[in-house]
Amino acid sequence: MQGSFQKKEALAEIFDQVRDVDIKIFGVILEMFRKEKVEDCIGYLSDKGNQRQLETQILQQVENFTQVDIEQILSVVRKDLKKTKDVLKELKDHDFNKLDYSSEQNEESTLSLINSINDNIQIIEFLELLVDLTSLDDTLIQCGSNSLHLLVQMKVDLRNKNLENIKIQNTSLVGANFSRCNLSGSQFNIVNISGINLNEVLLMNCEWKNLIIHELNTLNGHSDGVRSVSFSPDGNILASGSFDKSIRLWDVKTGQQKAKLDGHSGIVQSVCFSPDGNTLASSNCGNNIQLWNVSTKKKIVKLNGHFKGVFSVYFSPDGNTLASSSEDQSICLWDVKTLLKKRKLVGHTNWVESICFSPDGNTLASGCNDKSIRLWDVKTGQQKVRLDGHIDCIHSVCFSPDGKTLASGSVDYIRLWNVKTGQQKAKLEGHACHVYSVCFSPDGNTLASGCNDKSIRLWNVKTGQQKAKLDGHSDYVKSVCFSPDGNTLASGSKDKSIRLWDGKTGQKIKISNKNHKDILGQFKIPPKLHSNISKISNNINTLLRSQLAIFQAQGALVLKGEFINHQGIDLRPLFKSKGSCLLENQLDCNQK
Repeated sequence: MQGSFQKKEALAEIFDQVRDVDIKIFGVILEMFRKEKVEDCIGYLSDKGNQRQLETQILQQVENFTQVDIEQILSVVRKDLKKTKDVLKELKDHDFNKLDYSSEQNEESTLSLINSINDNIQIIEFLELLVDLTSLDDTLIQCGSNSLHLLVQMKVDLRNKNLENIKIQNTSLVGANFSRCNLSGSQFNIVNISGINLNEVLLMNCEWKNLIIHELNTLNGHSDGVRSVSFSPDGNILASGSFDKSIRLWDVKTGQQKAKLDGHSGIVQSVCFSPDGNTLASSNCGNNIQLWNVSTKKKIVKLNGHFKGVFSVYFSPDGNTLASSSEDQSICLWDVKTLLKKRKLVGHTNWVESICFSPDGNTLASGCNDKSIRLWDVKTGQQKVRLDGHIDCIHSVCFSPDGKTLASGSVDYIRLWNVKTGQQKAKLEGHACHVYSVCFSPDGNTLASGCNDKSIRLWNVKTGQQKAKLDGHSDYVKSVCFSPDGNTLASGSKDKSIRLWDGKTGQKIKISNKNHKDILGQFKIPPKLHSNISKISNNINTLLRSQLAIFQAQGALVLKGEFINHQGIDLRPLFKSKGSCLLENQLDCNQK
């Protein structure tokens, strides 16, 4: 602990050396570096000939001074240049140029550093110089990246700046406000850009990879509420069933609709992929189940066996059995190969709304409007145990990946049950209304829930504590589902939309429907290379560093380049949904 304290104090002392340096020097240095296309900044400043050239450039700005005055000024300039060079040397070999200072492990050191420097304009300007130097000197990239993180944390006004070709890596820029900046040619790698403001930013030939962002795509296409969502086993396709009687298949990476499957005569209550991903099962408020060929998008067969609406369908882990639950109070087990009904499970006294197979396929859980949950032996069809405790209809049940815990959602609470003993393990309190859907993450550490309070919540399964509340839907959240790798959470809502969230955490999403009108003509980037003074304000309301920060890109101009998140998802559809202009599309249209 003592060593950590000494290290962070040493870093503050390093920066303290430029506390009284004339900030005009930083602008001259940067202009010279860019003019000479310098790649080794420290080496350049160490050369005596370059030093004299810089001195001359600075003295040219001095007017109406005597020779004595000039000698005094020159003495100060030489000292400032030496301080700048020495600080760059020390930072290059420091952990500040090796580690991610935005990480949780370094949070204490970072906060201490901010407290020691955030009132000094010279140090703020020096941090901005370090950011600019990443566009020239690859040996200072992490140093400049950490500097940008500090500037964001200190709420330094970063708007209207020329940040061309900067290289930023291994850091967090959550809530940063780059409004009207020129970020063309910039390279971002492993950067958290959640809640970032890119309104009217110029983004040409950028290379942004392995980005971390809480906000992902919003999938729009259904004409009525979305009742059910399900990922394919490879995570590339998302199926959705809707009140509009249709099923849609979506490309998860691009957010584009792949197909629309019509055939149901009523609300599509449930969709579920087979374990091999070749078949999609769906059910509706009528009394039938339909199986679809995912490749051809054609209906394979219609299964009739219930005499009232079918609420839920679910494939067994081996793919040989399909379970269905119905308003007729029964559960049917179907042989997928013969398409014949194998068994009928009877015991509930009201409609059965939700079913789920255990990971080993030996047990089926069912949640019913009779306020009970029942566990069934799949081989014999016999009831193994009845779980009582809810005070109303159970809308959703889900086994944990290890099969030891069952989650259930109802009007009262989310409850976690010990599958072996049948005893309640925990009650998760937080939602104010009906919980329609619960789903475990693939690692079993997180439980997601969707509710008619319009929110999604993520829960720590071990502690029972709420990890995050995801707001964004404008109506009931009817279904939640984790992707097989756990990196993406899908939610379907009565507001007609499907939203994709980062599976680990999440933030509020807002959709922009504004159109572009002569944006290119309106866009202007300040010609100056470097601002002389940065104003620090604690009241920059557009920075949005709170948990309500949202990704903004209204009026941003995007041409070529890459914008890929850490899951391999192309973020350009997200940019477009937020009001960005993808110039490739515009140019293609003009050519046509």
